[in-house]
Amino acid sequence: MSYNVDPELLPWLDMLPKVALPDYEALQAARSEQSQLADMMPPYEPTNPVDIRDVTVPGPSDSPDVPVRIYSPANREGLVPGLVYIHGGGFILGDLDTFHAHVLRIADELGIVVVSVDYRLAPEHPFPAPVEDCYAALKWTAEKADELGIDPARLGIGGESAGGGLTAGTVLMARDRGGPELCFQFLGIPEIDDRLTTESMTDYVDTPIWNRPNAIYSWTAYLGGEPGGDDVSPYAAPARATDLSGLPPTFVSTCQFDPLRDEGVEYARRLSHAGVPTELRLYPGTFHGSSLVASAAISVRMFEDEVEALRRGLKVTESP
Repeated sequence: MSYNVDPELLPWLDMLPKVALPDYEALQAARSEQSQLADMMPPYEPTNPVDIRDVTVPGPSDSPDVPVRIYSPANREGLVPGLVYIHGGGFILGDLDTFHAHVLRIADELGIVVVSVDYRLAPEHPFPAPVEDCYAALKWTAEKADELGIDPARLGIGGESAGGGLTAGTVLMARDRGGPELCFQFLGIPEIDDRLTTESMTDYVDTPIWNRPNAIYSWTAYLGGEPGGDDVSPYAAPARATDLSGLPPTFVSTCQFDPLRDEGVEYARRLSHAGVPTELRLYPGTFHGSSLVASAAISVRMFEDEVEALRRGLKVTESP
C-alpha cells in the first residue's frame, strides 16, 4: 500500500530501523541492533538535577526479583506525583537503557518520581510473566511511596506500544485485585488485541517499523502459542476485557498508519462508554515509532501532548 506519511518524516524512512521478525533468530538480531541503536542515541541532558538509581524489587510469587530504574527530582520538597513507566518493544524487545532518555526527560520536565520497569521478555518468558512483573513493580512502588517521595494519591502508570498494553493489563489487575489505587493511566499507541482482526491490522502489512507480520510474531511469542484463541486472558490482551468500569482516567494516543491504530481507538471508545474519563489523540501522517524522528513537528507535538496529559493526570501543580 501507499501511505500519506507526514512530509517531515518521509526523508527518514530509509534510515529508521528495519524491524522484521519472522523467527527467533531474527529476534536475536533485532535485540543486538536495538542495543547498538540505544548507544547511538544522543544523551538527554536534564535541566534540573535528577537522581537515578537501579534497584531490584520483589517479583511475583516464585519468580525472580524485578529490576527497576528510579528517577527522582534531586531538589524535591515534600511528596510529588509518581509514575510507573513500562517500556515498549512488542513484548520481546526493549529494556531500561533503550527508553532511558525518554523517561529521564519526563521526570525532568514534570519534576516527578518515575519507576521504570525492566520486565521479563517473551518468548523466553511468555504471559503472564511480563505483566505480573509490572504489577509487582506497581505494588512495590505504592508500598514504598513515602520512602520514594511519592504522593500515593497521585500515583499513575503509563507506557507505549507493548508497554501501553502491559499498562492496560496491569491496571485491570490492580482493579480486580483490590489495588493499588491509581489516579491515571497513559496508553501510548497500545498493543492490546491479539485477535488481529481490525481494519488497520488487516491492511497494514508493510508499514514502517511495525506491521501485521511483526504483530503476529509478537503475540505468538507473548502468548506462547497462536493468537486469537478462545481462552486468552484480558490481562494479556486488555481489548478482551468485558468490563472496563472503575478504571482511572485515561489518555490514549494512536498513529494513523499503525496496525495498532484501530484497537487503540476502540479501547478509548469503550473506556468512555464505561464512564471512564478518556482522551484520545490520533496523529495524522504518523506510523508506529515515527516519534524516533524527534525533530519533526508532529513528533514534538506528540511528546508535548504526552507530558501535558501526564501533568493533568498526575495533578502536577508545580514546575520543577
